[in-house]
Amino acid sequence: MADTQRPTSPHLQIYKRQVQMMTSITHRATGIALAVGSLLVVCGLLQLAAGEDSFNHFKSIIGSPLGVILLLGWSWSLFYHLCNGIRHLIQDAGFGYEIPQFVRSSWLSVVGSIVLTVLVWTYVLTAGGAA
Repeated sequence: MADTQRPTSPHLQIYKRQVQMMTSITHRATGIALAVGSLLVVCGLLQLAAGEDSFNHFKSIIGSPLGVILLLGWSWSLFYHLCNGIRHLIQDAGFGYEIPQFVRSSWLSVVGSIVLTVLVWTYVLTAGGAA
């Protein structure tokens, strides 16, 4: 291999962790989590189509503590990906590129996703949806 004397790209260990970097990585990770979690939704729909006994078995699995944690994580992923996607849409329109605005919008997508997740799960738990 020829020695080209070009600088090499620094790795993640070189960069200082910033909210912008972490939100970008988290956006990609939540996209993957949504794709994988969608398989769980499809599985539920298949069990619903298979009959009442099959769906009741699925409900008992998804209603277990581990299942609720998975649903909670999946719903947070959904809201985070939504909030961060809206942030990117606004930036695609040409707004919010200054560093303070960029940092603020990054934190808003994190806080907004947590607030939306808490609101939805508060409703679900008070309405008896997770029983």
